[in-house]
Amino acid sequence: MKIGELAKKTGCKVVTIRYYEKEGLLAEPERTAGNYRVYGRKDLERLEFILHCRRHDMKLGEIRKLLTYRDHPRQDCTWVAGLLDAHIGNVDEQIRSLQHLKHHLKQLRGRCAGGHSGETCGIMQGLENQELCCAACEREHPIG
Repeated sequence: MKIGELAKKTGCKVVTIRYYEKEGLLAEPERTAGNYRVYGRKDLERLEFILHCRRHDMKLGEIRKLLTYRDHPRQDCTWVAGLLDAHIGNVDEQIRSLQHLKHHLKQLRGRCAGGHSGETCGIMQGLENQELCCAACEREHPIG
């Protein structure tokens, strides 16, 4: 199949497929006489694996390690669990950061009930004065 067909089957953009090739996650495909890329079933399966990992917000470095193991599964898979544990830790940190952001945005939203001009809008004042806006939130919910 050509790159457009692969993109359609997986829902992956053509430019992303080319990027994964450039990054070495996908092998350089064979080419037709007209220089079109040609992909097979294994390429499709590999791309689906990559996309599944990306849906779990895995970084390319993590995916690269998993692909290497997938291609050569000689060692014990304990390190795979460790990689996933580290990834879960990163997700936990992102959740904490997003909770902090949500709290901050709610505080900012609470500064305005509407009906004010731009100069007297509490939200706009808070956004104009980063120190005043963020300092209060940092005291209540320090990052880290």
